[in-house]
Amino acid sequence: MKPYQQVPIEECQEALVAIPLEKFAVESPHPYEKLGAPYGEKSPYYLRQSVLAALEQAQDNLAEYRPGWRIQIFDAYRPIAVQQFMVDYTFNQLVQAQGLKIAELSTPQQQEILEQVYQFWAVPSHNPATPPPHSTGAAIDITLVDGTGQPVDMGSAIDEISPQSHPHYFDQKTLPKELEYRDRRHLLWKVMHLAGFQRHPNEWWHFSLGDQMWAWLCQRENPAFATVARYGRVK
Repeated sequence: MKPYQQVPIEECQEALVAIPLEKFAVESPHPYEKLGAPYGEKSPYYLRQSVLAALEQAQDNLAEYRPGWRIQIFDAYRPIAVQQFMVDYTFNQLVQAQGLKIAELSTPQQQEILEQVYQFWAVPSHNPATPPPHSTGAAIDITLVDGTGQPVDMGSAIDEISPQSHPHYFDQKTLPKELEYRDRRHLLWKVMHLAGFQRHPNEWWHFSLGDQMWAWLCQRENPAFATVARYGRVK
């Protein structure tokens, strides 16, 4: 169990609503659907109503700093089945990258690779007390596109399992390109934070509002904050 999963949830029953995609940039086809993730009749482009309102505010914030730029939505609502699919997919990718075969993995090797996976992917838990953040409809993976509609280079790809994906990886770097990555990540954080979001400690692209991770991060930022999440898993 990760620390944020100890935060209690007081579900507010707020609706999961469709994101008006015309207001944002979108990667199409959806990256996980392209891999075969089992969304069924559900769409990844949904968020809780208040989370969507905050995201729209973040887009307005971005327009003040970078006119013409837009937030690009990579992923939002994620059913448990999709979470499991992506955990399995990432595990398989890491196995292949290390020149190993799944059938020949020892128990320690399996555990070591799973630990790498779970640094970035939440456990696809069906326990209502420990939902994956994206399965609550309160978490979103995003990046930026510039005024020409081109994705902005943030220094690492979304979902990349590497040290470069840490939000502050480029903070102490000195090369001009590295400083650009630092400033772009800070801009993304700023426009989202001003709208009420918190950022995942290990992922520059992951933001949430109202889920367990958000509440836990708010409490770390302000010890007087009442540490309660208002969004649990959406079935």
